[in-house]
Amino acid sequence: MTKALIVIDVQNDFCPGGALEVPQGDEIIARINDLMSDVDAVVLTQDWHPAGHSSFASSHAGRGPYEMIEMPYGTQVLWPDHCVQGTKGGQFHADLNGTAADLIIRKGYNPDIDSYSAFFENDHTTPTGLDGYLRSRGITDLVMVGLALDFCVNYSAVDAAKLGFNVEVRQDLCRAIDLDGSLAAAIDGMVAAGVTLTQA
Repeated sequence: MTKALIVIDVQNDFCPGGALEVPQGDEIIARINDLMSDVDAVVLTQDWHPAGHSSFASSHAGRGPYEMIEMPYGTQVLWPDHCVQGTKGGQFHADLNGTAADLIIRKGYNPDIDSYSAFFENDHTTPTGLDGYLRSRGITDLVMVGLALDFCVNYSAVDAAKLGFNVEVRQDLCRAIDLDGSLAAAIDGMVAAGVTLTQA
């Protein structure tokens, strides 16, 4: 067993009609499902915030969505309330083949710190446990897909490369928010980290 598919945050709130909609986020789901049979393990990540999370603009008086603030761990985008634990928005999209998952990693559940990466919270120190799981399964190669390319996919891919995994990001099976140039910056950062970006 050497290859895993890491499916990032294909949840209702990131798909059309959701609280933090990524344009065309649902268009990639069928082809993600098709990839699941081609790998040795499938991992799904799930944004899983408690109500009132510190990354929500609604938690900061006088602040609006997409404003930037400084947190103890660095610069933080303030988001609309999204992927709140136990809500429909936090659930995986109904079309995603969740039964194929070997593991589900929930992230962002610490109310004081956001978590974009599948591997670390945004302090870049607190681990999610995914690294140890993959190593215990003997997995060396990762294929990453999902939402959003310029945030959670980007952070996950860069962290995985730094941890020594061979990382491929399927750009055709991702969609981006592109907030103030975030997509171009993410692509540059992934390439610099040694991530391979591919299209079908």
